[in-house]
Amino acid sequence: MVRIIYFFLYLSISLILSTPTLRNVKKLDHSIPVAELDRKRQELPKNWAKGVLRSVSAKVMVEGEENIPSGGVLFVSNHVGNFDIPTLMASIEKPFGFLSKVEVKKLPLIRDWMEEMNCVFIDRSDRRQSVKAIRECGALLKDGHSLLIFPEGTRSKGRDVAPFKAGSLRLAKDGQVPIVPIAITGTADLLEKNKWGIRPGTVQVRILPHIPVSEVLELESKELAELLQKRISLNIQNMTTV
Repeated sequence: MVRIIYFFLYLSISLILSTPTLRNVKKLDHSIPVAELDRKRQELPKNWAKGVLRSVSAKVMVEGEENIPSGGVLFVSNHVGNFDIPTLMASIEKPFGFLSKVEVKKLPLIRDWMEEMNCVFIDRSDRRQSVKAIRECGALLKDGHSLLIFPEGTRSKGRDVAPFKAGSLRLAKDGQVPIVPIAITGTADLLEKNKWGIRPGTVQVRILPHIPVSEVLELESKELAELLQKRISLNIQNMTTV
């Protein structure tokens, strides 16, 4: 119980204290190089994510960051639990935005920070809005920004990796960027597997060799989905038996 209270206090206080920084971030010169702009925009969110993990006593083990190419990329990860995004934000140096449910737009400050991070809000119940959101993602990737998606569409909560939805991988084709697969385990142990709240735990993040643009464009979206799901699943099996 104490850990839950501390966690929510950290979230609330850090969000309120971030307001002056948010104002400065909104004033950044957008003519500077994309990589530098994104780094400045996400410096505080990444520090916040590290604080989130400290607040729940999570230990994160990361390997394979050398597999991330320069420029815009599409990170594709399995989705284990609610701590996946702060874990990846804290453990991957390259800044990235991500697709989020449109309901999050109702949350002040969180919404504003996510917009600065190049996050895109999608309403899957509205086909027209979904198409618009996907096009926005493609444009961001083409401009050199990076994005993260979870093609399973829902959290596995520690179970086997579900089949990947091929449609979401159109983003890499539209943006003409490489895909960086990520295998993550352990985040469900922090929250989803616990009846009585948050517990300490160890999370493993493995960044796999990227799929180059030429292969992304050559393969059908369904083939990409099957290839990525297989690679990530095999690595997770290896990670959990070590």
